[in-house]
Formats: sequence, C-alpha cells, structure tokens
Amino acid sequence: MAPTNEQVTGHTFLKALYRDGYYPDHLVDRGREILLRLCERVEAERPAGLDALYALTHAATEEFNALQDAFWEADSEIETVAREEIAGDFWFVARSYGFADADVEKLIATRDW
Repeated sequence: MAPTNEQVTGHTFLKALYRDGYYPDHLVDRGREILLRLCERVEAERPAGLDALYALTHAATEEFNALQDAFWEADSEIETVAREEIAGDFWFVARSYGFADADVEKLIATRDW
C-alpha cells in the first residue's frame, strides 16, 4: 500500500543525496523505500502519541543502520550531508502526520551513523 498523505506523495525524499554523485542512486532508492514504508506504517498503525511514533521511526532507523554497510561497499557512506538529509526527512514525516512536536533526535535515536 502506498502512502496517501498528500504532503508525502508530493515530497521527494532524500533529494540532496540524489543530486550528489557520491551517493549511489540504487542505495538512495533503498533509503527512500525505507522512508515510504515508514509512512505506510504510520498510516496503517496511526500512532496515538509520540512514544508510538518513535517506535516506528526507530524501526526505520534500524533499516538505515543496516543500509550503511552497502554504502561503504560502494565507496560511499552515511556521513554529515546524508545524516542531515535523512534526519530532515524523518522530521518531515513526523510533521506530515501531525507530530510537529516530535524531537528529531528522538526520531532517529537508534542511529549508528
């Protein structure tokens, strides 16, 4: 099921990474898929509060943690630019689903990148 939130469907996730040749598009695609799956889960599970949202974002963050090895194998990495872009898109997701008071650091608290 694809996300139905109009803000999400009109958003280009990880835009800065696609514009930078340092990040392989096929790996950025995988990151975009993680974020879209997060949106799908938020729509399906409708978290009642921040703790429930953080549980969903932590699971998605773990997926990015696992993706990090693929970036290294491609002579790339989730470094400062990528971290900021990913964090910004997590924040975008939270805001798009009515969680404007979410803490961006808590959204991605389980990150190891």
